[in-house]
Amino acid sequence: MCGIVAYVGNKNVAPLLFEGLKRLEYRGYDSAGLAIVSEEKIKIARATGRVSVLESKVAAAGGFESHIGIAHTRWATHGPPTEANAHPHTGKTKSGHTIAVVHNGIIENYVTLTKYLTERGHVFTSQTDTEVLAKLVAELYEGDLEKAVQSALREVTGAYAIAVMCDKEPHTLVCARKGSPLIIGIGEDSYVVASDPSAVVAHTTQVITLDDYQVARLCAGPKDRKSPGGGPWAVEFRTTTIDNVRVTREVEELELDLQQIELGKYPHFMLKEIMEQPESLRNCLRGRIDQRECRVVLGGLTPLVRDLMRAKRFILTGQGTAFHAGRIGEYLLEDLAKIPARCEYASEFRYRNPIIEEGSIIIGVSQSGETADTLAAMREAKERGAMALGVVNAVGSTISRETDAGVYLHVGPEIGVASTKAFVGQVAVLTLLALYIGKRRFLSDETVRTYLNDLEKLPEHVAKVLEQSDHIRACVERHVHRDNWLFLGRGYNYPVALEGALKLKEISYIHAEGMPAAEMKHGPIALIDEGMPVVFIATQGSQYDKVISNIEEVRARGGKIIAVATEGDTRIEKYADSIFRVPNVPEAMQPLVSVIPLQLVAYHAAVLRGHDVDKPRNLAKSVTVE
Repeated sequence: MCGIVAYVGNKNVAPLLFEGLKRLEYRGYDSAGLAIVSEEKIKIARATGRVSVLESKVAAAGGFESHIGIAHTRWATHGPPTEANAHPHTGKTKSGHTIAVVHNGIIENYVTLTKYLTERGHVFTSQTDTEVLAKLVAELYEGDLEKAVQSALREVTGAYAIAVMCDKEPHTLVCARKGSPLIIGIGEDSYVVASDPSAVVAHTTQVITLDDYQVARLCAGPKDRKSPGGGPWAVEFRTTTIDNVRVTREVEELELDLQQIELGKYPHFMLKEIMEQPESLRNCLRGRIDQRECRVVLGGLTPLVRDLMRAKRFILTGQGTAFHAGRIGEYLLEDLAKIPARCEYASEFRYRNPIIEEGSIIIGVSQSGETADTLAAMREAKERGAMALGVVNAVGSTISRETDAGVYLHVGPEIGVASTKAFVGQVAVLTLLALYIGKRRFLSDETVRTYLNDLEKLPEHVAKVLEQSDHIRACVERHVHRDNWLFLGRGYNYPVALEGALKLKEISYIHAEGMPAAEMKHGPIALIDEGMPVVFIATQGSQYDKVISNIEEVRARGGKIIAVATEGDTRIEKYADSIFRVPNVPEAMQPLVSVIPLQLVAYHAAVLRGHDVDKPRNLAKSVTVE
């Protein structure tokens, strides 16, 4: 959700922090701020609105040159988006020194801590839960910032990723995490700390990922700090637990190319990522289809093949777009692998005392691999005896580290807040998983080979659908003034209807509902009036005739029919006002092509309405708090 960038090293920090904050803008935020240590004093600047507003404010103030600093983009949870609530937050030590903190996450016992700290003489100036961290560290500070942070975190309940500095230790940065992501980039005579790899990759690809309850102390400064100029720089790094037990973290190579997170020729990241989907699918499928042996290759699952074959039930869990992919995965596992499956909202799963039987396998679906609700649901299921698998995009993310096994999407970084290529990657991976299990249970080689052939053609099919972008825009332009839309589908295309409605809501702010087409008659049909846009996923399949009947019911009430239909289907032309064509693929694979026009519908609607496609209001890319 919020974004953290921090730096200590031999470069001027302010330009570096602003560069990092701009790379984190896609995560969603409503205010920003930074703090540096200059001449043994902490200087802070904060502003509501975009990072550019903060940048102008700092430029006007001047004097923000330093080699150490912390910065933050805030997405409001406790308290509205005001300058007073923006990070960093500060606290005064008993000796009069200043502590500054930036924080992602949520402090659940902040009310109790606020009361304690107020009684100790601390005065609060914000409505945030984060301010208690700054004042708690200050209260416990006795000349060693690392120890003060460790002591403070032992008193905290909740989730956090933090970066902390003190004007008494102007060469030291302390960071820690529990539940919220945080990585440390190791550069030349410097360290870069961030909540997202995109803020690190421009400076180094050598990173360390902290685990929960771990603290890192980062120091960088002249070797001889007493002599003029200081001479060569020295860096020092160590990691401990919050109980001050030394731990060793391995340095990893960041699997991210700077070019992947640049806009290039596109006006928006969302459009770039929609148009990248043919190549993303190729990368997702590469090396996973063995035509000669007629098999699916999922190396990450190899050690657990026997457990997968003995599984009695699959539980898929996720939130938002990942949940919709999981719904399709539910259909795929029951259809192709003939094994009971159910997809549940992660946020509901852990709070309803779920029954986990022997042989249950939970699959966490998440683009970021850091979604708090999904992670909590997986932990709950594991504690009750389930085996856990992860379907994630971000390599090294928390879900990927805490599952028994998993499959990476390999679709590349997704910057647009509204997920597109990650959804297609998730559905593709779940299709591979269903075939992987299905072949070992009952599917014939001939059936598997047919599906594998169709999967290999998918990138070309998606590219063909994308050629209709201008046609889709023209259709949207006729209806974009309408504030209520319906998205309807059956079978595999019911979750696609959910996803299409979500996309339209997310970035165009048009009210949209997705539902099974048959459910429309049970109440929602009352919403349909003259000219209301109703999007039907009407591809040819086992329920095609039923969908045509539903279309006729809407037409009879004056609704405007926008149909996603199969190439060569002439019957649909009698019923639809607008048609988006998709290639004829097996029913189990239709979501991979039928969702593409709906992504473009949402994109064009948002642009036509004049909205910021990549920074939709109130939304964050990675939801790391419940």
